[in-house]
Amino acid sequence: MDNPLISANQLLSILNDPNLIILDASMAFKIPGQESAVEDRKISGAQRFDFETIICDQQSPLPHMMPSEDQFNHHAQQLGINHTSHIVVYDNAGTYTSPRAWYMFHAMGHRHISILNGGLPAWIAVNGPTVPLNTNKTEAVDSSQCLGDFKGSFNPTFFTDAQSVLNASRTQSAHIFDARSKQRFHGLVPEPREGMRSGHIPNAHSLPFEYFLKQGKFIDMHELVNPFETLAHHSEQEMIFHCGSGVTACIPLLAASLLGYTKLCVYDGSWAEWGASSDLPVELN
Repeated sequence: MDNPLISANQLLSILNDPNLIILDASMAFKIPGQESAVEDRKISGAQRFDFETIICDQQSPLPHMMPSEDQFNHHAQQLGINHTSHIVVYDNAGTYTSPRAWYMFHAMGHRHISILNGGLPAWIAVNGPTVPLNTNKTEAVDSSQCLGDFKGSFNPTFFTDAQSVLNASRTQSAHIFDARSKQRFHGLVPEPREGMRSGHIPNAHSLPFEYFLKQGKFIDMHELVNPFETLAHHSEQEMIFHCGSGVTACIPLLAASLLGYTKLCVYDGSWAEWGASSDLPVELN
């Protein structure tokens, strides 16, 4: 696939593109291991892409699950997104949560989407224009914003569920990658969410998302030692990615996609579901 990562300077060069839509995909929940976030500013003209509380399955007890096709399309249209839009997603700490937004749009069939590598800190470093962020409340959609014509089609193969992961774990019919830290993978530290068991899915491979980042930026591909090649011997082998709640799982998934692997999916419930269920097996070593 084409590399969706763009630099801050590249974004500066296309700011006047009438098809450009910039989305702030930051999370209030702090990702363990992330760099310090810039919490009082946003990129000028950016709109909030809140997949924590709004653009998610609000009926699910699990955090920020992928919404239905109709729900996603409704919110995208409210943001003025068209089928011709070039979307750039970013987050306020680096490249931590923006890959999740990128993946959600991919699951809906929209391919003209980029990730600002390094996020808001990288933007500020090149003197990109910013405006103060109202941190006292969730930003409302601009009522003067024209509705977009975005109408994506959800591809269910982009996500998988606990039963499918359990089957893959038992039969080893797919490679399961865990993007949490090795300490969490081995159950050496408590989970950041209360009530979660420690450990990992049996037969899963530890692949912390930090492996692919350097000071909040996705590392250059020529620096990347392929961590998949000893396990997945060809690009058609299925890979399942998960983490604490389906967000940072999209970082190693992006790397796998850039390396040519194609059968990729996210276990959307991730450890928020698996770690809470006594019916699902856990290993500690």
